[in-house]
Amino acid sequence: MTEQEIFKKNLVLSTEFDRYILEHPEFAEKIPLNAQIVFLPEDDQKLCRINMEIAEKQREAGQQVVYVHIGGVAPQLSRLKDVSLEVKVA
Repeated sequence: MTEQEIFKKNLVLSTEFDRYILEHPEFAEKIPLNAQIVFLPEDDQKLCRINMEIAEKQREAGQQVVYVHIGGVAPQLSRLKDVSLEVKVA
């Protein structure tokens, strides 16, 4: 897996986690300040392993770690509302 693929996958997980936190603020309260957050998607064991390796290298001494186990990500659906088209004949 390339660095760009790792980045893209983690970007999606990070964005979706941010959305999850906005919808479930009580979940965010459980995360200690300055904790290292590690995403562990159950459907991508290779990314789990890579994220664990990266986390180990980047962890600060004494820093708490929060492992976010992710069962899956639903397909991306459009959030647009009241969309209409106007087609003009040339």
